[in-house]
Amino acid sequence: MKLRKLSLLVSCLGLWVPTTYAAQISFDEAWQLLQQDNNSLAAQRANVERYQHLENATDNLDLPQLSIGANYTRLDQDVTVSGEQLFDSTGAHLPALPPQLSPILAALGATTSTITERDIFTSSIRAIWPIFTGGRISAAQSAAQGKTEQAHSELAMETQARYEDLSKYYFSVLLAKEVVQTRALVEQGLTQHRDNALKLEQQGQIARVERLQAEAALDKAKVETKKAQKSLEIAQSALTKVLNQPQPVEPRDTLFINQHLPALTAFVEQTLATYPGLALLDAKEKQAHSLIKAEKGKFYPEVYLYGDYSLHEDESLAAQMKPDWMVGVGVNIPLIESTGRSEQLKAAHSAVSQVKYLKAQAKQDLAVLVQKTYLEAQQAQEEAIGLKSSLRLAQENLSLRQKAFSQGLSTSTDVVDAQLYLASIQTQRSAASFNYLISLSKLLALSSQMDSFPQYQHKAMTTQSGKEQ
Repeated sequence: MKLRKLSLLVSCLGLWVPTTYAAQISFDEAWQLLQQDNNSLAAQRANVERYQHLENATDNLDLPQLSIGANYTRLDQDVTVSGEQLFDSTGAHLPALPPQLSPILAALGATTSTITERDIFTSSIRAIWPIFTGGRISAAQSAAQGKTEQAHSELAMETQARYEDLSKYYFSVLLAKEVVQTRALVEQGLTQHRDNALKLEQQGQIARVERLQAEAALDKAKVETKKAQKSLEIAQSALTKVLNQPQPVEPRDTLFINQHLPALTAFVEQTLATYPGLALLDAKEKQAHSLIKAEKGKFYPEVYLYGDYSLHEDESLAAQMKPDWMVGVGVNIPLIESTGRSEQLKAAHSAVSQVKYLKAQAKQDLAVLVQKTYLEAQQAQEEAIGLKSSLRLAQENLSLRQKAFSQGLSTSTDVVDAQLYLASIQTQRSAASFNYLISLSKLLALSSQMDSFPQYQHKAMTTQSGKEQ
C-alpha cells in the first residue's frame, strides 16, 4: 500500500516522453538553466526594466518644459481704429484751430488704421520651469523609486518560488528512480523465489499452491515495476518541461540527508533580514510616504518661471507693437479644489499604517513558517536515520525466510511478505530523504541562501564516504 501511494506521488507531475538519450544534469546546473530559460522569470525581469525606465523618466520633472507653438486665429472682422477714436480715447480737448486747418483735422478724424487683419498667424518658443511645487516632484520621484524596488522584490519572490518548484520536480525524479530500483530488486527476488518454488515442487517438498503463490507474487511485482517505470518517465517529462528544454533531461544527483542542520535561529534571522516579501512591503511603505508628501503639496502654492519668444508674426500694427520676447514669474495658489485633498491626505496616512501592520504580521508568519519547515526537515532526518535498523532487520528476516522456505519450514507467503516488507522500508527511507530535501530547499529559498545548496550536498556526500571507509 505504501509503495502504491508513493507511486501516485511521483506520477502526478506531467506527460510521458521517452527518456532515451537523456542529458545528465545536477540540481545546481538545473537551477542555473531554469534561471536562464524560465518565462515567468523573464517576465519579471522585463517588469523590473519597465519600472526602472519609469523611474528614470521622473528625473526630467525638475527640468523646464520647452515647446514650439503655432496659432492660427480668424476674427469676425479686421481690427481697426479711426483717428476720431484715438482722439476720444485720450480724453483731451483740442485747442481752437484756425478755420483753414479744420478740413485737415476732419480728414484725420475720418482716417482709419488697421491694427490687425482678421486672419492671424503667430508662432513662438515657450518655456515653463517649475521652481517650487510643494514637494510633489520629489514625491513623484520617490514613489517611482519605490515601484522599482517593489518590482525587484517581486522578481526575487518569483525566483524563490521557481526554486521551490524545481526542487519538487527534480527530487521527484530521484525518488521515482529509487522506487524503480526497489521494485526491480523485489521482482528479482521474487523471480528467484519462484524458481526455487518450482524446484521444490518438482521434488515434492512443497504443495502446488505454494508454487502458485510464488508465481502470483512475481506477476504482481512485474506490474508494480512497470508502474514505477511509467511514473519515472512522467516525472522526467515534467522536469524537462519545467526546464523548458527540447530534449529530455535526467538528474545526475542522488537523494541525501545531512546529519546536522544550522540552528533554527540562524534560518529565522536570515529570513527576516533578507526575505524579499518584507522588502516589497518596505517599497509599499515608501510609496505610501511619497503619497503623503504629494497630498501635502496640494496645500502649497506653485511657483514657476516662464518665457516666450516670437518666431513669426504678421506685418500688422499689433504685431509691430508686440515685443519679441517676455519672461516672468508665476504663482498658482490653490484655494478651493475638487480632489478632496484633506481626505486624500488622511487616506495616505492610513495606507502607511496598513503597510506597517502587514509587515509586522508578515514577520510573525515567516518565523512560524521557517520553524515549521525546519521541524519537518528534522523529522525527515530522524526518520531516515531511524530506519537503518529496520532495514537491517528486514534484510535479515528475508534471508531467514528464504532459507526456511528451502527447508520446508516456511510458506511462500512468508517469503513474499518479507520481500515486500524490505521494499517498503527501502522506499520509506527514500521518501524520508525526498521530504528532507524538499524542506531544505524551502528553508534555503526563504532565507535567500539558494546558492548554498551544493555545500549541503557536499557535506552529505563527504559524511557518507567517510562512513563507508
